[in-house]
Amino acid sequence: MKKNEEQVRSLFGISLTSRPKWQQFLICSSGFFFGYLVNGICEEYVYNRLQFSYGWYFTFVQGFVYLALIYVNGFTTKQMVNSWNTYVKLSAVLMGSHGLTKGSLAWLNYPAQIMFKSTKVLPVMIMGAFIPGLRRKYPPHEYVSAILLVVGLILFTLADAQTSPNFSIIGVVMISGALVMDSFLGNLQEAIFTMSPETTQMEMLFCSTVVGLPMLIPPMLLTGELFRAWTSCSQNPYVYGVLVFEAMATFIGQVSVLSLIALFGAATTAMVTTARKAVTLLLSYLLFTKPLTEQHATGLLLITMGITVKLLPDSKPPKRGSVPTPSTHVGEPAAQEEASLQKIEEDEEGRPLV
Repeated sequence: MKKNEEQVRSLFGISLTSRPKWQQFLICSSGFFFGYLVNGICEEYVYNRLQFSYGWYFTFVQGFVYLALIYVNGFTTKQMVNSWNTYVKLSAVLMGSHGLTKGSLAWLNYPAQIMFKSTKVLPVMIMGAFIPGLRRKYPPHEYVSAILLVVGLILFTLADAQTSPNFSIIGVVMISGALVMDSFLGNLQEAIFTMSPETTQMEMLFCSTVVGLPMLIPPMLLTGELFRAWTSCSQNPYVYGVLVFEAMATFIGQVSVLSLIALFGAATTAMVTTARKAVTLLLSYLLFTKPLTEQHATGLLLITMGITVKLLPDSKPPKRGSVPTPSTHVGEPAAQEEASLQKIEEDEEGRPLV
């Protein structure tokens, strides 16, 4: 398939390709919001109410639920279009991000954690300029939007450190590591979709899960978490019910977010995840009765401003060569230059991901 041909995409049987862009965005965002709102409530319950802080183990269990759901959706390895090697780097950052994110809840309360995670839009945008096959460049107002988000989230986090006893430098280090991995994750996923348009969301989720699950075993063994988590969950088997329910909801969110990346790119998807985190945050304060200060409100206001700036239309400059020139000998060098630039971009995009 040629790069400029549009891949037919669907989300749980709902056709996306034949719909207008705004409908595609609404459908994917709705699935993402639903899945991760349920995920956020379950994580808050398991980590803060039950005091079960086993991020690597819970990610491990979640992976097997993903594989079962992918099988139910009819995906098989015969439908793969990429080699397994394509997913090694992707799986490493995916599992590392999930494990560090979940594990950080042992030292951070949930609102502080999601505030840190929300800042990933800025590193995602920066890293997009260096990923082979993407070389993304963003207009100035998108960087302004990202900076507003980051400042708002920092304000909120500082306020949360004053009102919550569950805040530790260890949690900050862990969530910062997850942010670094997230900056690679979305861009690597977008690069795979860009360079292999036939790639489906199910293939990417299946392969990254299969390759990534064995990577979770060493940290579980080195930290002793595997045995502690197994003992705790055996004594409280209902926790597995919560984890399975959470994984099913997160599966919907994961497939939806992969659809967003394939259709709209990693940076736009990061902005959507930020909006979801703001909603999850408010629900966390409403459901679990935590104090909300003026500094919290200021941070949320800046987040809202950042999202609003993001929604501003682009002021795109006119394309090169769009204005006809009276003489043909002037237009020929421009055409040659454009062809040369296109050749360089194609060579750049042909570079392997791994």
